Amino acid sequence: MAGGAREVLTLQLGHFAGFVGAHWWNQQDAALRDAADAGEPPGELCPDVLYRAGRTPSGQDTYTPRLVLMDLKGSLSSLKQEGGLYGDRQLDAAIAWQGKLTTHKEELCPPNPYLQDLLSAEGVLSSDGTWRVRSIPNGKGPPPLTAATAPKPLVPTESSSRVWSDFLRVHLHPRSICMIQKYNHDGEAGRLEAFGQGERLLKEPRYLEELEDRLHFFVEECDSLQGFQILCDLHNGFSGVGATATELLRDEYSGRGIITWGLLPGPYSLGEPQKNIYRLLNTAFGLVHVSAHSSLVCPLSLGGSLGLRPEPPVTFPHLRYDATLPFHCAAILATALDTVTVPYRRRSSPVSMVQLADMLNSSGKKVATAAAAIPFPLVPGQCLPDALMQLGGATAWTPLSACGRPSGARFAQSVVLRGLDKACLTSRLAPGTRLPSPLHACDTGEDVLAQYLQQQQPRARSSAHLLLAPCKVVPPYPCLFSPSLGRHGLLLDGPPSGAAVESIPVLGALCSSSTLGRALGDLARDLGKLDVRRWASFMDAGVEQGDVEEALQELGSLAQCYQGGGGLAD
Repeated sequence: MAGGAREVLTLQLGHFAGFVGAHWWNQQDAALRDAADAGEPPGELCPDVLYRAGRTPSGQDTYTPRLVLMDLKGSLSSLKQEGGLYGDRQLDAAIAWQGKLTTHKEELCPPNPYLQDLLSAEGVLSSDGTWRVRSIPNGKGPPPLTAATAPKPLVPTESSSRVWSDFLRVHLHPRSICMIQKYNHDGEAGRLEAFGQGERLLKEPRYLEELEDRLHFFVEECDSLQGFQILCDLHNGFSGVGATATELLRDEYSGRGIITWGLLPGPYSLGEPQKNIYRLLNTAFGLVHVSAHSSLVCPLSLGGSLGLRPEPPVTFPHLRYDATLPFHCAAILATALDTVTVPYRRRSSPVSMVQLADMLNSSGKKVATAAAAIPFPLVPGQCLPDALMQLGGATAWTPLSACGRPSGARFAQSVVLRGLDKACLTSRLAPGTRLPSPLHACDTGEDVLAQYLQQQQPRARSSAHLLLAPCKVVPPYPCLFSPSLGRHGLLLDGPPSGAAVESIPVLGALCSSSTLGRALGDLARDLGKLDVRRWASFMDAGVEQGDVEEALQELGSLAQCYQGGGGLAD
């Protein structure tokens, strides 16, 4: 039992969701390991919100994500579906069975050499290359450590990370992985391409029972479940899986928060018309149906548009990434997720998932956008008031929801700033010095951030959260950072040091603004221009003409919720 940790159960639906999830779990694990190595007291974030303590049949303590994931046949590479913590459960079952056995052989993927040092159930690999045995974090103090030697790990690269399981460095519980054998991850045939396929999938008793069994297992051990966070591919048939899953959660767990992160890979090619049309249809249907059953939905993408008109991928002043690589795109989105989810993961003064959603979804505004400054630009010796004055307004944040730059009215926003040293949070001007701005008069970092948001958006409902802990970006996080950044992600005021970036400060925001009215309206117009009869294969998957007309109407209604009132123009 998590003992009043306000537990959250995570669902990962789809392969790109797996990429984002793998990076996110790795980042959280890196933070846990660093705290354990340093012998630090419990941090600002409560890991029990997303992790669960358990024990193997042999009595070994485990600490694994409270996670249910669904993916397609062929997506696990060398990772076992039942994980590696609890032994070979299938072999045990075969030994217990006394009847006739039929053996089927298939070619196994070779073990990934980059993960041969994967953390065992008993320990962690510390930053100095030493293997340390540890107990489970219990919120009462750092786990005890004893040392032994271990080989230095290899670092996964873009070419070695073909699937998300190639670089996941966290053990999963045997009940976490639900494989969909009906569809293939690779190849041209047997793909989960259309919304209707995914919607129907969870109406099949086999997969519905598998999902319900896993949900019940994790939910029943929770003391104080606050809700569910869902990472779901929007561009393929998993949008339909997400629609059915959110409906199931709403019906079975009424009153719990359901926040859905709708994930879309980077930009797409005009040379693939069917793929682009399917992407549009799946995104439109997914947003309509998932928003109907969720407390809040936030699209996440480094692309520039939700619709058919291709836009260049977003840029970051101090990142150099390849928008065609899921390994890169997912790392950036995971960093944003690790930041914007801080409010409901805090150890003290948390904001629950329901409260966060209620703040952003008033008057039917069930869709939010995300934005971030990755990393937050700060020069050593600079104070936060100076950095915020240089940053300017929200238009300086990089949009992460494929809805374009924020503009127009801002209704509500939840903003998190993390990773700055306590000494730089307020101004250090000598007494009697003329203050450059009201920000320099604030007594705490929280006040500085709140004052900044009030200045930028005086009529928006704002929630400000400050966290000292940075985002961890150690391998297998890709090397995306400009040479102008130091080891802790601060801007260098001299020549490049050559040191690898290990952590970064990040500003992340969830916003409800009139930008969404334009983006959803554009999506509806693109959908309305389609002659869906030309895409019979999409319709054959279980979608009818009436469903298309209903989706158009619902998209229009959603867009109308963001038209005018309740905010001030940027």
